[in-house]
Amino acid sequence: MQSFRSEIENPLVQKDIIDLEKKIRLFREGKIAEEKFRSLRLARGVYGQRQQGVQMVRIKLPFGKVTTKQLLRISDISDEYATSNLHLTTRQDIQIHFVSLDRTPELWAKLEEDDITLREACGNTVRNITASPDAGINPNEIFDVSPYADAAFRYFLRNPICQEMGRKFKIAFSSTDDDTGLAYMHDLGFIPKIKIENGEEVRGFRVVVGGGLGAQPVLAHLVHEFLHEDLLIPYIENVIRVFDRYGERNNRNKARLKYLINKIGLEEFLRLVDEEATALKSKTFKVDRDAVPAPVLPEPKEIPAFEIKNSLKYEVWSKTNVYPQKQQGYYSVGVRIQIGDIKTDKARLLADLVKNYAADELRITVNQGFLLKYVREEALPYLYSKLEELDLAEPGFDSVADITACPGTDTCNLAISNSTDVTKVLESVITEEFPDFVYEKNFKIKISGCMNSCGQHGMANLGFHGSSLKSGKSVLPALQVLLGGGTIGNGEGRIAQKVIKVPSKRGPEVIRYILGDFQANGQEGENFSAYFDRQGKDYFYQLLKPLADLTTLQNEDFVDWGHEGEQFATAIGVGECAGVMIDLVATLLFESDEKFGWATEALEEKRFADAIYHSYNVLVSTAKALLLDKGVSCNTQAGVIADFDKHFVQEGTFAFEPDFASVVLQINKNEPTEAFAKQYIATALDFLQKAKSYREEKVDAFAENKL
Repeated sequence: MQSFRSEIENPLVQKDIIDLEKKIRLFREGKIAEEKFRSLRLARGVYGQRQQGVQMVRIKLPFGKVTTKQLLRISDISDEYATSNLHLTTRQDIQIHFVSLDRTPELWAKLEEDDITLREACGNTVRNITASPDAGINPNEIFDVSPYADAAFRYFLRNPICQEMGRKFKIAFSSTDDDTGLAYMHDLGFIPKIKIENGEEVRGFRVVVGGGLGAQPVLAHLVHEFLHEDLLIPYIENVIRVFDRYGERNNRNKARLKYLINKIGLEEFLRLVDEEATALKSKTFKVDRDAVPAPVLPEPKEIPAFEIKNSLKYEVWSKTNVYPQKQQGYYSVGVRIQIGDIKTDKARLLADLVKNYAADELRITVNQGFLLKYVREEALPYLYSKLEELDLAEPGFDSVADITACPGTDTCNLAISNSTDVTKVLESVITEEFPDFVYEKNFKIKISGCMNSCGQHGMANLGFHGSSLKSGKSVLPALQVLLGGGTIGNGEGRIAQKVIKVPSKRGPEVIRYILGDFQANGQEGENFSAYFDRQGKDYFYQLLKPLADLTTLQNEDFVDWGHEGEQFATAIGVGECAGVMIDLVATLLFESDEKFGWATEALEEKRFADAIYHSYNVLVSTAKALLLDKGVSCNTQAGVIADFDKHFVQEGTFAFEPDFASVVLQINKNEPTEAFAKQYIATALDFLQKAKSYREEKVDAFAENKL
């Protein structure tokens, strides 16, 4: 494992990778609790699979941008460490599966050679920041949001305010009011806006906050009609700091930002957001509009001889997969990747094609495909012919026929039933029986393996999520059908409504019933959302009710898609196990020591705001350890602070003036100056030392009593 250390130029990255290697070793030795280790590896992109002993590795690609060199590197990594398959996600990441935990540091190091990170791709962190894939080329955009997404990614990567939050945090940027970045379903969403001030054009964003899918989807709240571009990063930081302090930490099902806002109210939440402003190291933050380099454009070259075997298919492809850019003479091309899976050999051939006939930059799309950019008009027929050879020229990009699906029971611990094989079947039904729907871009079908909505079924026009049904003593795989969701635009959306649950093997019939009915009864120019509203939910319940009849079940209904010969049973995969008992209080105090080290390091490097936040985490983590030792469990950082006063300060065990809360919450009452950083870090050290002494005395007393 030593060989990779000298090859990494960035000392922060080198430290990350060495730390992961160390933590894996300590976990194997039983010195880190399983829950804590899970948090550590998730924040480094390593996610447990359904299958025991192997991991999914999520590769973080900010706003879906990937160069051909990076795509080739990721393909090499998948060949060496995984299964020679790349899975494109709805969050514009790439995932590889069946990776050995012990090889992840080495894998990460090799990815970093081409500036690819795993850091904070999973876990209770700021997840991959997404953006409309056509940002920078959309003819209707008022400015390119890519530099702003990039700035947010870089600012919050490794930022101490978002390393151990109660849950994940998702941010999205849309290129236009069409909201193709789906701002309305994110913790924070941004739509670009421009206004004129003193005769000059000023950039800013419409801001929505508190959206999310999952089992209980919530639409985001509008909080700013226009937020100046220089206030973007500070505002995000304010929101995250509030979420970190007040967000739920025990009940994962109630730990997203949307639940915090629902609990305390939007008005109080925004008051707390404003209260954090004093502590920010940057009250304004000027984003470098040129930070994202322009892609390398293809050189004009002679087009080789080629043949288009099916001129009708090419005509349909040209209408459904090709888009004029705002850059005159250039086109973008959408490439459908069924269920988001592409083999590495095919990915390499695609990369070669892109290098020669498109810009050296692909964007992974939220519908799990690729968007190629800067294709010259004269190269389109040839590009199509080569994509056809790769079986990557299916028409209907981002249409009804382009179904989004999570991996489901193929690899996910949480999935209940299959979502990948059924997707392939449903797409074939649409293509073969409803060919005109490949032109329909305002009707989205999305499938998840469970109610958690990784496949985004909660905002689909027609959504499915994996479930189960009982028939007598037997259990069969099922699909919950949802209808009526979708994107309205400008940060507004619709949540899909649960209509009925049907056996999974009847999924194709659901497609036939819904599309057939819409085709027969929809009015001229009416989109499906309007049709759903006109007909009403009960109309569709009655339409699909025959498919829910369990008196007509066949033997095949008890076998899930892709699992022929296996009787269906609801089950979840088995995660890692440390195999030994861990002193959780000692572990928390050990973490406080580690965080104090980070605070000291930040102070020495004059990163005063970071030093202060690390010190804050020392105070909270230490207090939590002592409360846990006393059998007191707290579900928020704010709760830890309040309960420490109640159980330790008020009882006279520890002395703080006027109380622990006032001392700790100096963090948002002071500017992040050197003087305050030194004072605050000294307070944290004093508390940590006293807490360790208190704990040691208790342990010694317990040992003596046992003797």
